[in-house]
Amino acid sequence: MSPTVSVVIPNYNGLAHLRTCLEALRRQHFRDFETIVVDDGSQDGSPAWVQAHYPQVRLIALGRNRGLAAAANRGIAAAQGSWIALLNNDTEADPDWLSALLVAAASSPEIGAFASKIRLFDRRQILHSAGDLYGTDGIPRNRGVWEEDRGQYDDQPEVFGACGAAALYRRELLEELAWGPGPFDERLFMYLEDVDLAWRAQLRGHRCHFVPRAVVYHKLSATAGGPLASYYVGRNTLLVVAKNMPGPLLRRYFGRIVHAQLRIAREAWGRFRGAAARARLRGMLAGFLLLPAWWPARRRVQASRTISIEDLASRLSAVSEAG
Repeated sequence: MSPTVSVVIPNYNGLAHLRTCLEALRRQHFRDFETIVVDDGSQDGSPAWVQAHYPQVRLIALGRNRGLAAAANRGIAAAQGSWIALLNNDTEADPDWLSALLVAAASSPEIGAFASKIRLFDRRQILHSAGDLYGTDGIPRNRGVWEEDRGQYDDQPEVFGACGAAALYRRELLEELAWGPGPFDERLFMYLEDVDLAWRAQLRGHRCHFVPRAVVYHKLSATAGGPLASYYVGRNTLLVVAKNMPGPLLRRYFGRIVHAQLRIAREAWGRFRGAAARARLRGMLAGFLLLPAWWPARRRVQASRTISIEDLASRLSAVSEAG
């Protein structure tokens, strides 16, 4: 009999984190789920360690690093549950994490995606994300990031999307949003693949709810703030807005989008001797050069839109609100 939930954990050289992540899943009060670890070509012995210590976990070994988006897609394709939970390998889920998400899902059958409350692993009252926002300046943001969690967002369920570090999706939604081998656009490789998915869901009129009782503690990536992350964030920020924002909104907010990119470029240039700053500038240039090649994807996405421009505009955050 198929489980209710499939928890998909992409892994790349995450041996140092996996025990904490998998033990937290063992302690879940909700039990009707399977765990799938998709190994993305790790060189630290992760696959063998999972097989030896967690034989009940389904392991999919990709053999080489295909990127987080591809790993998530492979896990989703193998999943048997009617709900798909994505979870980063450097997290520790509260014992009520899955049960809280499913209670919220049962009470809101019209909602297809649910965002967890993500706090920092080492400062447990500090928020990393209370759901994702998307600004009219073309910049995605983690709501509440670096703020002390005082419950200030607990009564505000509506968010643009779910941070892919800990999210729950209806299988039907992911099937509707299929993009090649799965719902995530593998050309993004890593970073902002969850924002791209949220955009495509919003364009079709779907909504995402934040679930404050679904708490996960996140160590953050070992590469967060480093050159690799900076490159892909710089590149993918441009590609996501170019692919997904409808023409009327691009024209309306063009000045804000350009201003935001110029501000980021100036800040990176000011720190040019830093490897991450140089990577951010390289990523921005790469994104700009890739824009013509992404035109067919933009046409496909825009053809899928089912809601009005004004409805979509109301789902974006004004820059002052987004932070």
